[in-house]
Amino acid sequence: MRALGGEIILRIEDLDQARAAPGAGDGIVRDLRWLGLDWDNELTPGFVQSSRFATYAEAIRDLAARGLVYPCYCSRRELREIASAPHGHTGPIYPGTCRSLTPRQRSDRERIKRPALRLAVEPGTAIGFNDIVAGEVTERIAETSGDFIIARADGVPSYQLAVVLDDIAMGISHVLRGDDLLPSTPRQILLHRLFGAEPPAYAHVPLIYGPDGARLAKRHASISIAELRGAGHAPERITGWLAWSCGLRATPAPCTPSELIGEFSAGLLRREPTILRSLDIP
Repeated sequence: MRALGGEIILRIEDLDQARAAPGAGDGIVRDLRWLGLDWDNELTPGFVQSSRFATYAEAIRDLAARGLVYPCYCSRRELREIASAPHGHTGPIYPGTCRSLTPRQRSDRERIKRPALRLAVEPGTAIGFNDIVAGEVTERIAETSGDFIIARADGVPSYQLAVVLDDIAMGISHVLRGDDLLPSTPRQILLHRLFGAEPPAYAHVPLIYGPDGARLAKRHASISIAELRGAGHAPERITGWLAWSCGLRATPAPCTPSELIGEFSAGLLRREPTILRSLDIP
């Protein structure tokens, strides 16, 4: 965070290339620059996740060599059945169906489908941390999510694994992000510890919701930065509205991101989501 005298890192998280829209990364850079945001790194391949698959694969091999990973052959039908079972904070609790398969059983299933890879979570593993915005959080991962996936069957590493390895490689000290990712954080902290790294400090801020109380989506009309820019909105007005919506300013008066640096304090950030009553912003 610039207010703490730190550097800002931009990275492109494009793990799922099959779903990534062509030019999406360029669009993100263009929108951020238009808003007046900047960063301290060059956007080289080392800051683009799709260029770091070899690093992720090496880390998975390390975990596997330590006996912390096992293949999961569960079909979509089996996972749907799991989904009807009790849920934890992050969704269905995986019951460890494939964890105790014998080598013969694994070999038989390998002929039918490629496996995903799951991290074997020790029973009773408790992760606690003090979120800068959300406060104290404690979770027993085995009881709330169970063994979780670190690589899909097609070889694509999970978001949980990739962001942890990226944070370690980039020396990330503070992460400020939406509170929809708060439930993922205990799993990421566990991975940090397994790789012998100190987790960053986390601050999870509430999201902006539509008039229906749901997360903003296309059904709420055109509100992307590119569309607001195309409609002739000034970046200072959007920045001012965003600063006001999260509690940094008392009014939505226009301002630039650089003007907010000296005013920033995590203690000002709201703990409740903003409800966007009107889509005419700002």
